[in-house]
Amino acid sequence: MNESKLGPVERPVSAPVEWRMDAAPVDYKRAIQAMDDRVAAIHAGTGAESVWLLEHPSLYTAGTSAKDEDLTDPDRFPVYRAGRGGQYTYHGPGQRIAYVMLDLKRRRPDVRWYVHALEEWIIRALASFNVIGERREGRVGIWVNRGGGREDKIAAIGVRIRHWITFHGIAINVEPDLTHFSGIVPCGIGDENLGVTSLVDLGLPVVMADLDDALRIAFDEVFGETR
Repeated sequence: MNESKLGPVERPVSAPVEWRMDAAPVDYKRAIQAMDDRVAAIHAGTGAESVWLLEHPSLYTAGTSAKDEDLTDPDRFPVYRAGRGGQYTYHGPGQRIAYVMLDLKRRRPDVRWYVHALEEWIIRALASFNVIGERREGRVGIWVNRGGGREDKIAAIGVRIRHWITFHGIAINVEPDLTHFSGIVPCGIGDENLGVTSLVDLGLPVVMADLDDALRIAFDEVFGETR
């Protein structure tokens, strides 16, 4: 495993983070507007920090580093330009999105620490299912070693920060249609030994509620109490 050199994740003392879930798929533009509104409220001191768990209808998003040539099937799904970092990714049913809105000024105003903490959160949640998620130098997200030199990405990370308040977040594959990733070069990585996987693709009978429980436990361990 490629260990981070940032040191242990801290547990800051702050008010509990609001934990919100949507059962029905959420329109991407509506989600972006809702995050913008919450970030503004947190900055103004009128809103609580929040984690929002949801799914999106099938779509592609392009981060600030996305290259046009990495969108190989532009007519398959709607494509949205996202203000987050990173390149192209797919979102759709069977994938757990967690949008994270935290005030880093109250915690630790350090972007590298925050990304490390998101990675740690995912790694601990996956460990609940005996999945070893790993960091890789130069590759964003969390990876699973499939043996024989092959590695598959199971979770994506894309963040944006405004006034030291975070938004966007992570995406973990539970049981999405993995063929939909073929319409893009995921995160700009085209190596034939690197692919995409999911918990079900790994042979695990995991449903979304199982992952949600694991995410909440791991979040409390890494970031602090939720409500």
